[in-house]
Amino acid sequence: MQKRNIPLLNEEQRESMRRASRFNAQLMDFIRPQVLPGVTTGAIDQLVAEYTRDHGHTPACLGYHGFPKTICTSINEVICHGIPDDTVLTEGDIVNVDLTTIVDGWYGDQSETILIGNVSDETRNLVQVTFDSLYAAINVLQPGSKVIEIGRAIAKAVRPHGYSIVRDYQGHGIGQGFHQDPGVPHYPTPGARFQILRPGVCFTIEPMINQGRVETVLDKSDGWTVRTRDGKLSAQFEHTILMTEEGPEILTRTEHGPQEGHRF
Repeated sequence: MQKRNIPLLNEEQRESMRRASRFNAQLMDFIRPQVLPGVTTGAIDQLVAEYTRDHGHTPACLGYHGFPKTICTSINEVICHGIPDDTVLTEGDIVNVDLTTIVDGWYGDQSETILIGNVSDETRNLVQVTFDSLYAAINVLQPGSKVIEIGRAIAKAVRPHGYSIVRDYQGHGIGQGFHQDPGVPHYPTPGARFQILRPGVCFTIEPMINQGRVETVLDKSDGWTVRTRDGKLSAQFEHTILMTEEGPEILTRTEHGPQEGHRF
C-alpha cells in the first residue's frame, strides 16, 4: 500500500522538484516586499501572475477546480483559500500569501503569513508560534519517520499558547500532481501512524493555527474562502519538503524571507 500510494522520487525527479521549488521561492522573494499597507490583494495577484508567466511557468491555482485567481490571499480571520480582489491591506492586518507554480510539469508550493505594518503583540505572537511550529515539525523528521510525528511536534509547539490547530485542512504529497499521498495532518491522528516518510517522498507541511476556536466556516458565496467560526485570527506557514537519505530537505527555502529562528 505504501509503495503504491506514495510516490518515491528518483534522483532525476528530485532535481525536477528542486527546480520547481526554487522558482517558487524566488517568486515569494519577489512578491513579499510588495505586500504593504494600501495595496490590494488583487494587485498582488496580478504581479505574481505576470512574474510567473514572464519566466515561462504556469500558475497552478488559476483554474484549479475552478479557483479564479493565481494565488490565495488569506487576511486576518481567513484560514486559507482567500480569493484576491479589491480588498486593501491595512495597518495591523496579517495576510497569508500562498503560492504554487508548475515548472516543467512539477509543482512548487509554499506560503508565508506577512505582517502589514505594525501589529498587536497578540497578533505577532500567533504568527511567531505558527512559524516556529513549522520548523518544530521539520526538525523531528528523519528517513523512515511516520507522518504522525509531524502532528505531535506541531501540537507540542502550539497548545501551551492556548491556540488551536486546524483539522479540516492539511498538508499533502506533491510532485507531478498538486495534491497526492501522503496526507499530512497537523495534529496527531491514528491513521498517520501508518504513513512512512521514506527517502524520495515529497510533501508539504503547512500548519494553520487559530487564535481562538478550531472550527472553520466555508464561505458559501464563493465556495473557497475558509474562516474561523469565532472570527479570531488565523496564521499559516508552508514549505515543500523532500525526504532524502540524509533527512528532510526544505525545497522552498527563500533567500530573503524568514529562516528558522527568525523573530517577527
